[in-house]
Amino acid sequence: MTGKGGVGKTSIAAATGLRCAELGYKTLVLSTDPAHSLADSFDMELSHEPREVIDNLWGAELDALRELEGNWGAVKRYISEVLQARGLEGVQAEELAILPGMDEIFGLVRVKRHYDEQTYDVLIIDSAPTGTALRLLSLPEVAGWYMRRFYKPLQGMAQALSPVFQPIFKRVAGFSLPGTEVMDAPYEFYEQLEALEKVLTDNTVTTVRLVTNPEKMVIKESLRAHAYLSLYNVATDLVVANRIIPDQVQDPFFQEWKSAQQKYKQEIHDDFHPLPVKEIPLYSKEMCGLEALHRLKDSLCGDEDPTQVYYKENTIRVVEENNQYRLDLYLPGIPKEQIELTKTGDELNVRIGNHRRNLVLPQALSLLQPCGAKMEDDYLKIRFSEPAKVS
Repeated sequence: MTGKGGVGKTSIAAATGLRCAELGYKTLVLSTDPAHSLADSFDMELSHEPREVIDNLWGAELDALRELEGNWGAVKRYISEVLQARGLEGVQAEELAILPGMDEIFGLVRVKRHYDEQTYDVLIIDSAPTGTALRLLSLPEVAGWYMRRFYKPLQGMAQALSPVFQPIFKRVAGFSLPGTEVMDAPYEFYEQLEALEKVLTDNTVTTVRLVTNPEKMVIKESLRAHAYLSLYNVATDLVVANRIIPDQVQDPFFQEWKSAQQKYKQEIHDDFHPLPVKEIPLYSKEMCGLEALHRLKDSLCGDEDPTQVYYKENTIRVVEENNQYRLDLYLPGIPKEQIELTKTGDELNVRIGNHRRNLVLPQALSLLQPCGAKMEDDYLKIRFSEPAKVS
């Protein structure tokens, strides 16, 4: 589940978990949002380790710092040693040894571990708001770029030079060269991210449910999120339009809100078509505790099985047409003029605003050059041809 902050994605995630448990699936609802509210939704204490909520349902709020220590501890201790050798006090060195954003990154590693352990039949992620969630989706690709170009050569060099220069370096610099444990940790971490990317982009295993409200700014952000998810080849299968004022509310104070919501409800259906849209009413009480979540569950799921894939979205496809190859990228709602394309070697660089993806092209396209692009039916269709020969 993802969406703009405050749209109700945590309540939707918790209610979906209730329905899955009701159907007999062992279900874990895991909050990766740094501003956790899943415990408030279930109205019970939750921690890093899963806690049983009801039969077949567990909840957990990820403690990213614990994940960081478990996966990055050797690197953190080495950076701290270097900083202390340069004159920083112990506490300062400890704090600065945690690089900005690392706590969020290791949330992804925890998700992968739960997937690998196969303890649960269904894993529901109550993710961070869309901006943070989308930034994290780009990590496997960015990490792969650095690993291929810089880290592996540096790792080999460090392993070769360490036995020779270690005593000299320690005496002169005041700290030791990184050992095997420190040098191996980043690559092992990258391998976990790369494996998680394969899970996230398999639309038979993973889909995103976008939660939105019938408000102009929220819809705009949701549309951008849908396009960016498609850019990273992560499929969306359902949109939940939450907090719609019911027809029985006749108070004049709400008439203007109701009128605006009617307009924006239709926009949601039109703009996200062909994705299915579920409409959820605004309740008279806050969604806190199991009784309230059961009401929400009934509105959201009814008799359905929420583990189904509601819509199979194909975000990237390669087409051969008239002896010419074409790459189609599903980018709903994005005007062509906002898209920048460049090709470097076997990678196609796609940039939309402040989001960028380096697509490693299939072999059929890697030796060709883009020769034109157009937007059609929400797909950016990029044509490829043989590079011009230099005479």
